[in-house]
Amino acid sequence: MKQAIWRVMLALPFLLLLGGCVERTAVLNPQGPVARAQYDLIMWSVGFMLFIIVVVFALFAFVLIRYREKPENAGYEPPEEEGNTLLEIVWTAIPILIVIALAVPTVKATFALEKPPTDKVEPITIHVTAANWKWIFSYPEENIETVNYVHIPAGVPVKFKLTSVGPMNSFWVPELGGQKYAMDGMETELILQADKPGSYMGRSANFSGEKFAHMEFEVVAQTGEDFKQWVNEVKTTAPKLNEDKYAQILKPGLVGRMTFSNTHLDWIDHAKQNSHHAEHESADDGSRDATDAHHHGE
Repeated sequence: MKQAIWRVMLALPFLLLLGGCVERTAVLNPQGPVARAQYDLIMWSVGFMLFIIVVVFALFAFVLIRYREKPENAGYEPPEEEGNTLLEIVWTAIPILIVIALAVPTVKATFALEKPPTDKVEPITIHVTAANWKWIFSYPEENIETVNYVHIPAGVPVKFKLTSVGPMNSFWVPELGGQKYAMDGMETELILQADKPGSYMGRSANFSGEKFAHMEFEVVAQTGEDFKQWVNEVKTTAPKLNEDKYAQILKPGLVGRMTFSNTHLDWIDHAKQNSHHAEHESADDGSRDATDAHHHGE
């Protein structure tokens, strides 16, 4: 047992050196203002907690050395203490201060990131639909739709409106910001922005079944001109999406990248409007029936 422990201790420095050769973790490689704000929060939290660990271990070592048993105090028995009000206040106040130091910047960052990073540029809106096991991106303003990849203009805030068809998923682009859940029958919003053109991989951060590991997508950030050119190209060359094709895409399974020159939001919105209209008519019919019954009762 002792030999195994010594082997692990000897191998640890080499493992740490090898770890330095690994490519930087995406979370620690922020490529946008949202990711950068979250990176700063992570670094503050880690640094503050490391400071606490250092202080605790330093005090621990000091107590061990200062109050260890020596030949001159062998057999010493400390006197009984009823309590120390000052010490009790100190060790109660310190955890409270630690929680405040971590909570205040976290709350401030959380609320700040619910708004676009800048008010000088109008954000664009992209609807995201998660399904087993693919991501569908709908551009209502441009009237185009993509599957398993999304183009965005660099330097422009993007408001992703997230929903799901089936199980709950989590939309996450580590280099651009944190994740947010996409849930069936609900809509959540996530604002992200890329500093410069590039390719950023996204994925689902919530287990959703057999093909979960393949539920990835690419975020392609482009200059404003390149983004407009891509939109125009999609509008003129991509096929139309119909309800049958959309239903086929939603079936559980893996699909490749797809591009369409319209979106499924049109008939989804019409279906919602028809459903609301039917509900109102049903409610009106019910109220009329109740009124008639009341009059008949009279």
